[in-house]
Amino acid sequence: MVNYGYELIEVCKEKNLSIWEYTIEEEAKASNSTTEEVFEKMRKNLNVMQESAEYGLKNKVTSVSGLIGGDAYKLDKYSQSGKTLTGDFMVKAMARALSCSEVNAAMGKIVAAPTAGSCGIMPATIISAGEKLNKTEDELVKALFTATGVGIIIAKNATMAGAEGGCQAECGSAAAMASAAVVEMMGGTPEQALNASAIVIKNILGLVCDPIAGLVEVPCAKRNASGTVSALTTADMVMGGVCSKIPFDDTVSAMYKVGKQLPCELRETALGGLAVTETGLKLRKQVLGE
Repeated sequence: MVNYGYELIEVCKEKNLSIWEYTIEEEAKASNSTTEEVFEKMRKNLNVMQESAEYGLKNKVTSVSGLIGGDAYKLDKYSQSGKTLTGDFMVKAMARALSCSEVNAAMGKIVAAPTAGSCGIMPATIISAGEKLNKTEDELVKALFTATGVGIIIAKNATMAGAEGGCQAECGSAAAMASAAVVEMMGGTPEQALNASAIVIKNILGLVCDPIAGLVEVPCAKRNASGTVSALTTADMVMGGVCSKIPFDDTVSAMYKVGKQLPCELRETALGGLAVTETGLKLRKQVLGE
Protein backbone atom coordinates (compact mmCIF):
# COMPACT_ATOMS: atom_id res chain seq x y z
CA MET A 1 0.00 0.00 0.00
CA VAL A 2 1.27 3.45 -0.88
CA ASN A 3 2.19 5.89 1.87
CA TYR A 4 0.77 9.16 0.57
CA GLY A 5 -2.28 10.50 -1.20
CA TYR A 6 -0.35 11.77 -4.20
CA GLU A 7 1.09 8.28 -4.66
CA LEU A 8 -2.41 6.81 -4.49
CA ILE A 9 -3.60 9.15 -7.24
CA GLU A 10 -0.58 8.31 -9.38
CA VAL A 11 -0.88 4.54 -9.05
CA CYS A 12 -4.62 4.63 -9.72
CA LYS A 13 -4.06 6.70 -12.86
CA GLU A 14 -1.20 4.48 -14.03
CA LYS A 15 -3.19 1.25 -13.57
CA ASN A 16 -6.59 2.78 -14.41
CA LEU A 17 -7.99 1.71 -11.05
CA SER A 18 -10.38 3.22 -8.56
CA ILE A 19 -9.26 3.54 -4.95
CA TRP A 20 -11.41 0.59 -3.93
CA GLU A 21 -9.90 -1.64 -6.62
CA TYR A 22 -6.35 -0.73 -5.63
CA THR A 23 -7.08 -1.21 -1.94
CA ILE A 24 -8.61 -4.65 -2.30
CA GLU A 25 -5.69 -5.80 -4.46
CA GLU A 26 -3.20 -4.63 -1.86
CA GLU A 27 -5.12 -6.24 0.99
CA ALA A 28 -5.27 -9.54 -0.89
CA LYS A 29 -1.49 -9.47 -1.34
CA ALA A 30 -0.82 -8.52 2.28
CA SER A 31 -3.13 -11.18 3.71
CA ASN A 32 -2.23 -13.86 1.17
CA SER A 33 -5.90 -14.15 0.25
CA THR A 34 -7.94 -13.93 -2.91
CA THR A 35 -9.75 -10.70 -3.70
CA GLU A 36 -13.00 -12.65 -3.36
CA GLU A 37 -12.11 -13.71 0.18
CA VAL A 38 -11.18 -10.16 1.14
CA PHE A 39 -14.38 -8.84 -0.39
CA GLU A 40 -16.54 -11.26 1.59
CA LYS A 41 -14.77 -10.36 4.84
CA MET A 42 -15.60 -6.72 4.20
CA ARG A 43 -19.21 -7.66 3.48
CA LYS A 44 -19.44 -9.00 7.04
CA ASN A 45 -18.32 -5.59 8.32
CA LEU A 46 -20.97 -3.92 6.20
CA ASN A 47 -23.66 -6.23 7.55
CA VAL A 48 -22.76 -5.33 11.15
CA MET A 49 -22.77 -1.65 10.18
CA GLN A 50 -26.21 -2.02 8.63
CA GLU A 51 -27.58 -3.65 11.76
CA SER A 52 -26.16 -1.03 14.13
CA ALA A 53 -27.26 1.83 11.88
CA GLU A 54 -30.85 0.59 11.74
CA TYR A 55 -31.43 -0.79 15.23
CA GLY A 56 -31.77 2.56 16.97
CA LEU A 57 -34.27 3.76 14.39
CA LYS A 58 -36.80 1.16 15.50
CA ASN A 59 -35.77 0.74 19.14
CA LYS A 60 -35.17 3.30 21.89
CA VAL A 61 -31.62 2.35 22.79
CA THR A 62 -30.22 3.66 26.08
CA SER A 63 -26.54 3.62 26.97
CA VAL A 64 -25.28 1.76 30.02
CA SER A 65 -24.48 5.08 31.72
CA GLY A 66 -27.84 6.58 30.84
CA LEU A 67 -26.17 9.62 29.28
CA ILE A 68 -27.51 9.04 25.79
CA GLY A 69 -30.36 7.13 24.21
CA GLY A 70 -33.44 7.40 22.07
CA ASP A 71 -32.23 10.22 19.85
CA ALA A 72 -31.89 8.03 16.76
CA TYR A 73 -35.49 6.91 17.25
CA LYS A 74 -36.66 10.53 17.57
CA LEU A 75 -34.81 11.66 14.46
CA ASP A 76 -36.09 8.78 12.36
CA LYS A 77 -39.66 9.71 13.30
CA TYR A 78 -38.90 13.36 12.53
CA SER A 79 -37.47 12.40 9.13
CA GLN A 80 -40.92 11.05 8.24
CA SER A 81 -42.81 14.11 9.40
CA GLY A 82 -42.48 16.21 6.26
CA LYS A 83 -41.40 19.15 8.44
CA THR A 84 -37.59 18.90 8.19
CA LEU A 85 -35.45 21.76 6.96
CA THR A 86 -32.66 19.69 5.42
CA GLY A 87 -34.90 16.92 4.08
CA ASP A 88 -35.63 13.34 5.06
CA PHE A 89 -32.38 12.07 3.50
CA MET A 90 -30.09 14.14 5.69
CA VAL A 91 -32.13 13.68 8.86
CA LYS A 92 -32.24 9.91 8.42
CA ALA A 93 -28.48 9.87 7.81
CA MET A 94 -27.99 11.68 11.11
CA ALA A 95 -30.34 9.22 12.79
CA ARG A 96 -28.26 6.32 11.54
CA ALA A 97 -25.09 7.88 12.90
CA LEU A 98 -26.72 8.32 16.30
CA SER A 99 -28.04 4.75 16.17
CA CYS A 100 -24.53 3.34 15.82
CA SER A 101 -23.27 5.50 18.68
CA GLU A 102 -26.17 4.46 20.90
CA VAL A 103 -25.71 0.77 20.10
CA ASN A 104 -22.01 1.12 20.92
CA ALA A 105 -22.74 2.85 24.24
CA ALA A 106 -25.28 0.13 25.10
CA MET A 107 -22.57 -2.51 24.63
CA GLY A 108 -24.03 -3.67 21.33
CA LYS A 109 -22.10 -4.85 18.30
CA ILE A 110 -20.57 -2.20 16.04
CA VAL A 111 -17.65 -1.86 13.67
CA ALA A 112 -15.03 0.47 15.14
CA ALA A 113 -14.20 2.10 11.84
CA PRO A 114 -11.90 3.80 12.38
CA THR A 115 -12.69 3.94 16.13
CA ALA A 116 -15.58 3.10 18.45
CA GLY A 117 -16.08 6.77 19.23
CA SER A 118 -16.56 7.57 15.54
CA CYS A 119 -18.33 4.33 14.61
CA GLY A 120 -21.48 5.99 13.27
CA ILE A 121 -20.04 8.16 10.52
CA MET A 122 -19.01 5.64 7.88
CA PRO A 123 -22.11 3.43 8.20
CA ALA A 124 -24.53 6.36 8.19
CA THR A 125 -22.81 8.09 5.29
CA ILE A 126 -22.26 5.10 3.04
CA ILE A 127 -25.57 3.35 3.73
CA SER A 128 -27.59 6.55 3.29
CA ALA A 129 -25.74 7.56 0.11
CA GLY A 130 -26.16 4.04 -1.23
CA GLU A 131 -29.88 4.15 -0.56
CA LYS A 132 -30.21 7.52 -2.29
CA LEU A 133 -28.11 6.41 -5.28
CA ASN A 134 -29.81 3.00 -5.56
CA LYS A 135 -26.54 1.14 -5.02
CA THR A 136 -26.33 -2.61 -4.48
CA GLU A 137 -24.82 -4.25 -1.42
CA ASP A 138 -21.71 -5.10 -3.46
CA GLU A 139 -21.30 -1.43 -4.31
CA LEU A 140 -21.51 -0.51 -0.64
CA VAL A 141 -18.77 -3.04 0.10
CA LYS A 142 -16.64 -1.39 -2.59
CA ALA A 143 -17.24 1.97 -0.92
CA LEU A 144 -15.86 0.57 2.33
CA PHE A 145 -12.67 -0.36 0.50
CA THR A 146 -12.39 3.20 -0.80
CA ALA A 147 -12.74 4.48 2.75
CA THR A 148 -10.18 1.93 3.92
CA GLY A 149 -7.61 3.03 1.36
CA VAL A 150 -7.90 6.63 2.50
CA GLY A 151 -7.89 5.62 6.15
CA ILE A 152 -4.68 3.64 5.81
CA ILE A 153 -2.88 6.71 4.49
CA ILE A 154 -4.24 8.87 7.32
CA ALA A 155 -3.11 6.27 9.87
CA LYS A 156 0.37 6.11 8.33
CA ASN A 157 0.90 9.85 8.49
CA ALA A 158 -1.20 11.04 11.42
CA THR A 159 -3.36 9.35 14.06
CA MET A 160 -6.94 8.21 14.50
CA ALA A 161 -6.86 8.19 18.30
CA GLY A 162 -8.63 10.91 20.22
CA ALA A 163 -6.15 10.40 23.04
CA GLU A 164 -3.36 11.36 20.67
CA GLY A 165 -4.92 13.86 18.31
CA GLY A 166 -8.31 15.01 19.59
CA CYS A 167 -11.69 14.32 18.01
CA GLN A 168 -10.39 15.67 14.70
CA ALA A 169 -8.41 12.44 14.54
CA GLU A 170 -11.46 10.26 15.20
CA CYS A 171 -14.56 11.90 13.74
CA GLY A 172 -12.42 13.89 11.32
CA SER A 173 -10.73 10.82 9.89
CA ALA A 174 -14.00 8.90 9.74
CA ALA A 175 -15.75 11.71 7.86
CA ALA A 176 -12.81 12.13 5.48
CA MET A 177 -12.84 8.41 4.72
CA ALA A 178 -16.61 8.35 4.26
CA SER A 179 -16.68 11.38 1.99
CA ALA A 180 -14.05 9.86 -0.30
CA ALA A 181 -16.13 6.69 -0.47
CA VAL A 182 -19.26 8.60 -1.48
CA VAL A 183 -17.38 10.48 -4.20
CA GLU A 184 -16.31 7.19 -5.79
CA MET A 185 -19.86 5.87 -5.39
CA MET A 186 -21.00 8.90 -7.39
CA GLY A 187 -18.50 8.19 -10.17
CA GLY A 188 -15.79 10.57 -9.03
CA THR A 189 -12.09 10.05 -9.63
CA PRO A 190 -9.48 9.14 -6.98
CA GLU A 191 -8.29 12.73 -7.14
CA GLN A 192 -11.79 14.02 -6.45
CA ALA A 193 -12.16 11.53 -3.61
CA LEU A 194 -9.03 12.87 -1.94
CA ASN A 195 -10.22 16.43 -2.53
CA ALA A 196 -13.30 15.54 -0.49
CA SER A 197 -11.16 14.06 2.28
CA ALA A 198 -8.98 17.15 2.34
CA ILE A 199 -11.96 19.52 2.61
CA VAL A 200 -13.49 17.49 5.43
CA ILE A 201 -10.25 17.52 7.40
CA LYS A 202 -9.85 21.27 6.89
CA ASN A 203 -13.34 21.86 8.20
CA ILE A 204 -12.86 19.79 11.36
CA LEU A 205 -9.25 20.76 12.09
CA GLY A 206 -8.63 21.40 15.77
CA LEU A 207 -11.69 19.62 17.13
CA VAL A 208 -10.93 18.56 20.70
CA CYS A 209 -11.80 15.32 22.45
CA ASP A 210 -13.61 16.12 25.70
CA PRO A 211 -15.89 13.21 26.66
CA ILE A 212 -18.19 13.65 29.65
CA ALA A 213 -17.13 11.24 32.45
CA GLY A 214 -14.55 9.81 30.05
CA LEU A 215 -17.22 7.95 28.07
CA VAL A 216 -17.55 8.18 24.29
CA GLU A 217 -21.19 9.30 24.52
CA VAL A 218 -21.46 13.06 25.11
CA PRO A 219 -20.63 14.94 22.92
CA CYS A 220 -19.37 12.07 20.75
CA ALA A 221 -22.71 10.77 19.47
CA LYS A 222 -23.78 14.15 18.11
CA ARG A 223 -20.33 14.66 16.59
CA ASN A 224 -20.97 11.46 14.66
CA ALA A 225 -24.12 13.01 13.24
CA SER A 226 -22.22 16.19 12.41
CA GLY A 227 -19.40 14.22 10.75
CA THR A 228 -21.95 12.40 8.62
CA VAL A 229 -23.41 15.67 7.40
CA SER A 230 -19.93 16.98 6.62
CA ALA A 231 -19.04 13.86 4.64
CA LEU A 232 -22.21 13.97 2.55
CA THR A 233 -22.25 17.69 1.84
CA THR A 234 -18.55 17.72 0.98
CA ALA A 235 -19.03 14.87 -1.51
CA ASP A 236 -21.65 17.00 -3.26
CA MET A 237 -19.33 20.01 -3.17
CA VAL A 238 -16.57 18.09 -4.89
CA MET A 239 -18.85 16.46 -7.46
CA GLY A 240 -20.03 19.98 -8.24
CA GLY A 241 -16.50 20.87 -9.30
CA VAL A 242 -15.02 22.32 -6.10
CA CYS A 243 -11.38 21.43 -5.36
CA SER A 244 -9.36 21.71 -2.16
CA LYS A 245 -6.68 24.38 -2.40
CA ILE A 246 -4.69 22.49 0.23
CA PRO A 247 -3.80 18.94 -0.91
CA PHE A 248 -4.92 15.90 1.05
CA ASP A 249 -1.42 15.04 2.27
CA ASP A 250 -0.92 18.56 3.64
CA THR A 251 -4.21 18.45 5.51
CA VAL A 252 -3.30 15.12 7.09
CA SER A 253 0.07 16.53 8.12
CA ALA A 254 -1.61 19.61 9.59
CA MET A 255 -4.10 17.45 11.50
CA TYR A 256 -1.27 15.48 13.06
CA LYS A 257 0.66 18.60 14.08
CA VAL A 258 -2.44 20.30 15.49
CA GLY A 259 -3.24 17.15 17.47
CA LYS A 260 0.22 17.15 19.00
CA GLN A 261 -0.19 20.82 19.93
CA LEU A 262 -3.44 20.19 21.81
CA PRO A 263 -2.93 20.11 25.59
CA CYS A 264 -3.54 16.76 27.26
CA GLU A 265 -6.72 18.16 28.81
CA LEU A 266 -8.26 18.24 25.32
CA ARG A 267 -7.24 14.75 24.25
CA GLU A 268 -9.74 12.27 25.71
CA THR A 269 -8.71 12.78 29.33
CA ALA A 270 -12.03 14.41 30.29
CA LEU A 271 -10.03 17.17 32.00
CA GLY A 272 -11.03 20.02 29.68
CA GLY A 273 -13.62 21.38 27.29
CA LEU A 274 -17.21 20.25 27.81
CA ALA A 275 -16.14 17.61 30.33
CA VAL A 276 -15.31 20.25 32.96
CA THR A 277 -18.24 22.58 32.44
CA GLU A 278 -20.66 22.89 35.34
CA THR A 279 -23.09 20.50 33.69
CA GLY A 280 -20.33 18.20 32.52
CA LEU A 281 -19.09 17.76 36.07
CA LYS A 282 -22.62 17.16 37.36
CA LEU A 283 -23.12 14.44 34.79
CA ARG A 284 -19.79 12.90 35.70
CA LYS A 285 -20.87 12.72 39.34
CA GLN A 286 -24.20 11.27 38.30
CA VAL A 287 -22.56 8.53 36.23
CA LEU A 288 -19.54 7.73 38.37
CA GLY A 289 -21.02 8.50 41.78
CA GLU A 290 -18.17 10.79 42.72
